[in-house]
Amino acid sequence: MDKTFSPQNIEQQCYQQWEEKGYFKASGEGQPYCILLPPPNVTGSLHMGHGFQQTIMDTLTRYHRMKGDNTLWQCGTDHAGIATQMVVERQLNAQGKTRHDLGREAFVDKIWDWKKESGGNITQQMRRLGTSPDWDREVFTMDDDLSEAVNEVFVRLHEEGLIYRGKRLVNWDPVLHTAVSDLEVLSEEENGFMWHMRYPLADGTGELVVATTRPETMLGDTAVAVHPDDERYQSFIGKSIKLPITGRLIPIIADDYVEQDFGTGCVKITPAHDFNDYDMGKRHNLEMINILTDDAKINDEAPEQYRGLDRFDARKQIVADLDAAGVLVKIEDHKLKVPRGDRSGAVIEPYLTDQWYVAVQELAKPAIDAVKSGEIKFVPENWDKTYYQWMNNIQDWCISRQLWWGHRIPAWYDESGKIYVGRTEAEVREKHALDASVNLRQDEDVLDTWFSSALWPFATMGWPKKTPELETFVPSAVLVTGFDIIFFWVARMIMMTKKFTGQIPFKEIYITGLIRDEQGDKMSKSKGNVIDPIDLIDGISIDDLVAKRTSGMMQPKLAAKIEKNTRKSYPEGFEAYGTDALRFTFTAMASTSRDISFDVKRVEGYRNFCNKLWNASRFVLMNAEDQDTGANGGDMQLSLADKWILARFQQTLKDFEDALTGYRFDIAANLIYEFTWNQFCDWYLELSKPVLNSEISTQAQKRGTRHTLVNVLESILRLAHPIMPFITEEIWQRVAPLCGINAPSIMTQAFPVQDPSLRDQDTLAEMEWIKSVIVGIRNIRGEMDISPNKPLNVLLRNASAQDWQRLQTSREFLGALAKLESVELLQAEEEAPASATALVGEMEILIPMAGLIDKDAELARINKALAKIEADFARTQGKLNNQKFVSNAPAAVIDKEKAKLDDFTMQMKKLKEQKQTIENL
Repeated sequence: MDKTFSPQNIEQQCYQQWEEKGYFKASGEGQPYCILLPPPNVTGSLHMGHGFQQTIMDTLTRYHRMKGDNTLWQCGTDHAGIATQMVVERQLNAQGKTRHDLGREAFVDKIWDWKKESGGNITQQMRRLGTSPDWDREVFTMDDDLSEAVNEVFVRLHEEGLIYRGKRLVNWDPVLHTAVSDLEVLSEEENGFMWHMRYPLADGTGELVVATTRPETMLGDTAVAVHPDDERYQSFIGKSIKLPITGRLIPIIADDYVEQDFGTGCVKITPAHDFNDYDMGKRHNLEMINILTDDAKINDEAPEQYRGLDRFDARKQIVADLDAAGVLVKIEDHKLKVPRGDRSGAVIEPYLTDQWYVAVQELAKPAIDAVKSGEIKFVPENWDKTYYQWMNNIQDWCISRQLWWGHRIPAWYDESGKIYVGRTEAEVREKHALDASVNLRQDEDVLDTWFSSALWPFATMGWPKKTPELETFVPSAVLVTGFDIIFFWVARMIMMTKKFTGQIPFKEIYITGLIRDEQGDKMSKSKGNVIDPIDLIDGISIDDLVAKRTSGMMQPKLAAKIEKNTRKSYPEGFEAYGTDALRFTFTAMASTSRDISFDVKRVEGYRNFCNKLWNASRFVLMNAEDQDTGANGGDMQLSLADKWILARFQQTLKDFEDALTGYRFDIAANLIYEFTWNQFCDWYLELSKPVLNSEISTQAQKRGTRHTLVNVLESILRLAHPIMPFITEEIWQRVAPLCGINAPSIMTQAFPVQDPSLRDQDTLAEMEWIKSVIVGIRNIRGEMDISPNKPLNVLLRNASAQDWQRLQTSREFLGALAKLESVELLQAEEEAPASATALVGEMEILIPMAGLIDKDAELARINKALAKIEADFARTQGKLNNQKFVSNAPAAVIDKEKAKLDDFTMQMKKLKEQKQTIENL
């Protein structure tokens, strides 16, 4: 093995071999175990959320594959209607063209060309992350088989009356000219205004004052509403208002929705341009007047002077006209949530259009019951409350989008506008006896991307055909996803899978937290705190990182701010940490928390862990290669340390599998870390040296220790492989032959098997005693500044018969690791010399100090260290007592200062105890 671990030298070659040899295929003979990859957008690239979730999925997949389960990780990508269409449209725009210049068919062909050339970027990045889905089964939501499933579901639901076409209010993107889902709308607080206007009663007996953040929508007002119990307006209910500018008469209505304590208690109602007003309009049978075109300009329903104006230009003109008419009361500054399209950035309009809908009430009930009955379980459990809240208030689902890229709606219209739904035009003509003389045109719209995604659990398995995969892998074992799409994707998969297969789509839903930066802020391009997982794997210089984060930014001030923050946070950029270190970081942070603050320093720490494992393996190989490791038999005598490490491994193995079964990946990762670093590397390797290096050790004893060394290391590698696939494969190739294993890859090996008989409690207790004695002596050396190599004379007081027995059997270990010259029992009545002490249970360890230290020099050293710590303590305490600092500093910074204060307190306590001990010598 090389002296240092260099992940860049092994990862890609290793992965290529795995994929070429078909190790990712479902080939187990055991129980079916399937995970569905949430299909990333074909336009996408790997971000931290992907890396986090995919590491968890791959860990589970590799674990169950090694357990012998019939394991399938079903992968694929989503056609991402709006996102993909925008990518290709921008390319055309750069050439001075639009999609309309090409026409629909040629434009869609161009998207397919782009997908063929560039659409696989994210799947190549997934390979860099070491993920092991069955790539031979990779699907795309626009593949022929999946498109057939989409059409089949649409037609069946329409035949049952569960899909219909209707005019309702939708989120409308006036730039993209399409309806968009709630998930594609980002609402952020912005500075705006509140306009207060007088609406005069038609009979001239008074007026009402209403307030609005969108004065242009008054052109579509069809009522003014007050609360039915508001005494101020009892006499107004049922009368009419003369709407300023338009002169239309609109009624004053009473509705419980109005908050009488908010504003004036009067609300203008514009049913065609506000979701709440729309519901009220339906309750009161109000007219719905749409005043906008599909690109958010004022249409012909408005007075002539506003027609053709952009909505915001119309707003300025209307406000000026209201002011001139004397009905504008006042304008107030007002913060409000502004909905913007996540792709276009345009302000979204509630817009009244004809769209296709799924009536979901009938589908929702079985989906709710599946969770209530325990058929489907959320992890953590509390997410079922979010699920129920959404599902119990579910509204019909708008599934049509005014795009060219996507699954075109299988509906045709004749010249009279009559609608025919079928799988193909030929089927429609045959079913309805329509000959060639009847002209049919297919609906121009495509289906919402979430519609095809909702079929993912069964469409990927071959439905509507009856396939072995459909029989075997539905339901899948677990879905790993984020809380933000529980309704948009998770709930819809449950509804559709129950409807069309009678099965649940998955047995468990593991909801992951959201990856934030180390300050706890959401990662976003505008904040300049986005981290690319590939940059952590390969490394990136600070200049390249700055260039990447500021590329394409049109605002120089924002770019400068992002550069400043980036250089401050990562002055050296990122080192090449390798995939295993990043994956281990993700799993170690996968707690049950909703938010996870990602600290690059932890990746550095786990890179060090990789190096520790690498160096430990080199030690094992140096002591075992070309040596008798018992692989071919022979007498073996196991030392206490050998039996102990085997017992500790078995306990770790049990705890690891318990943690993984409970989706506590953080606990599972920490178990591997603690056992490998602390028990195997720091203790067992040291405990093996006295046996291997001793001239009096027998061949059977040395063979036993070498056998334990290589086999425990080989077991560690299999234990850690699901999380750290590359380094474990590389080391395993060298260690496996020493264990008598002749196999091509660690991926073909079984996961370690629990053997409770090896978890010998007496052995564990005895070794813990030995470790406690060694640690006690080492602590005294450290506290008293005694050289680690200086032999010591030790006295024991209050030693029990068991302590004495353990001492006799462990003298070789104690002598080697604690560097002891002699050990003597001190009788209870004997007076001990001036000594430093440590306790192991009731037994007292005494190390006489005479001749070991210079008392005055040691006190001077401690006083100097104590003075420095006290100064640091005072400075940090002063910061925390400074109200200006506490008020302005981020919470994470304050928490760090508090942690430093606690650490300084502990250090001062320890130094004072040392000082007291030496003064008493």
